[in-house]
Amino acid sequence: MDILFESVIYLVAAIISVPISRALGFGSVLGYLAAGILIGPFGISLVSEYEHTLHAAEFGVVLLLFVIGLELQPSRLWVMRRMVFGLGALQVLITAAAIAGLALWFGVQTSSAVVIGATLALSSTAFVLQMLAEKKQLTTSYGRAAFSILLFQDLAAIPLIALMPLLGNSAGENPFDLLQLARSTIILLVLIVGGRFLLRPILEMVAKTGIPELFTASALLVVIGAALLMQLAGMSMVLGAFIAGMLLADSEYRHQLEGDIAPFKGLLLGLFFIAVGMSVDLQQLLSEPARILLIVAALMLVKAIVLVLLARRFGMCDKRSALRLAAAMSQGGEFAFVIFTIATSEGVLSEVLSGTLTLAVTLSMLLTPVLFLLAERLTQRMKKTEEPNYDEIVDEHNAVLIAGFGRVGQIVGRLLRMSGRPFTALEYDAEQVNMVRTYGNKVHFGDATRLNVLRAAGAADARLFVVATSDMETSLHIAETAIRNFPHLTVIARARNRRHAHKLMDLGVKHIFRDTLLSSVAMGERVFEQLGMSHEESSRLAKVFLERDEKLLIEQYAVHNSEEMLIATSRETERELELLLRADLPENEKAS
Repeated sequence: MDILFESVIYLVAAIISVPISRALGFGSVLGYLAAGILIGPFGISLVSEYEHTLHAAEFGVVLLLFVIGLELQPSRLWVMRRMVFGLGALQVLITAAAIAGLALWFGVQTSSAVVIGATLALSSTAFVLQMLAEKKQLTTSYGRAAFSILLFQDLAAIPLIALMPLLGNSAGENPFDLLQLARSTIILLVLIVGGRFLLRPILEMVAKTGIPELFTASALLVVIGAALLMQLAGMSMVLGAFIAGMLLADSEYRHQLEGDIAPFKGLLLGLFFIAVGMSVDLQQLLSEPARILLIVAALMLVKAIVLVLLARRFGMCDKRSALRLAAAMSQGGEFAFVIFTIATSEGVLSEVLSGTLTLAVTLSMLLTPVLFLLAERLTQRMKKTEEPNYDEIVDEHNAVLIAGFGRVGQIVGRLLRMSGRPFTALEYDAEQVNMVRTYGNKVHFGDATRLNVLRAAGAADARLFVVATSDMETSLHIAETAIRNFPHLTVIARARNRRHAHKLMDLGVKHIFRDTLLSSVAMGERVFEQLGMSHEESSRLAKVFLERDEKLLIEQYAVHNSEEMLIATSRETERELELLLRADLPENEKAS
């Protein structure tokens, strides 16, 4: 078939199926897979030969691993080390061992069982993160746990892919070659050392030319060059791309490289998933439905059980969060398509077994959105019958109590600590508590919406209560509990926006600070100064703006239940403020 005609088929299939899949909540990966199933030899047979497409599109996986390497900054890994290398590592090891044990029980060879266990232990990074992002649940405790586990899984996939040729050789007739191992090690060291000292100067030289397409070409050259070096070493190309990305993770070119690579990565990955979809044998599902569904059920059940147990062990506060994490991550991942393909070509897995497992992974991904929806409805009905193990707070009745020790709460705490004033900090997110404690901060795990926790924290003896939590509903609940039960407290609250501020005013909170307001005004001051305005004049204009905006907030409080009145008062104030500021500008500023 003509390559142009094939390209049209792939593009049309993707353009139709991916938007439908995303609209249904299944994500783009399943859209590509569905497109491949539809147009492939087991569908309507628009494309009968897919092997050449699959091999060409594997470069998309190389680009994916390069981007993953770019995102893995050492500092970021250090902060998340407990969840990534604790929770993530245990999830992969325990799940891999359980699945490998099941495979051995069913008569699979040892080397094949190890590959199957390790591969099926991985979940779908693109699928899970997209699903949680669409539901705005990435910042929840289980959302952050999912991200940490997926991060380790991405790391674990690299050596697993790299080991495929070795496993293939050991499974075949070729003896283990020490000379080849030494050669591979030398080439690997050349890539790491050479990349460390050569990549940045080369990219800097190209960047100075100011030619965007030349920088894009350089980015592709870095990836292809690293991949080819690893191929020469007898190892996987994706390992070279990943190492190249890691070497540039802390460079000033990281974001530009990621932006230049992203379109190629997206297109080729989409083509790869379409080719994988074309390889799914629907006749096998129809001929062996019980066997395939049993594999899918065993895969998802084993992963769910391990995830629930580990989530509870690592301090996720209740069963509901653990169940949602398990429902989100119990599927197989896109790396399974890559690894099973490589394993088949290296002789580690038979084509029949690889096809069966690929089909099982695809079905598990198809079932995930449905299972997650069911888990959400189930957990919403569950009562909080268990009480989290909050920290015991003994004899710590300080004058200041802080609820929420995220970005805002930590800055307030640092200011108090610098001035030598003690405070008591409460944080409900166990992972946030652990992260903050690694930096030497003292914070207590506790739910500030609960009266008994506030009493234990010394709210009856405190003078000031700083409500710094980011969630609006939680913030309002905390403020209401404090005002009702401890009326002597002066509440100083963080507000996400004007609506949040008005709701706090409804409760009687008088000291309200809106997110980004002061930093945005300070940024505006700096813009004025860079445009040539004096520091005194820019500061005066900023002060006028803040005073008028605060006045507007109070004026709008009287009509905050009317959307029309809010819009009208905002427009009127904008006109007044513009006239007021421009009237005070110097003549040369007015003209500009």
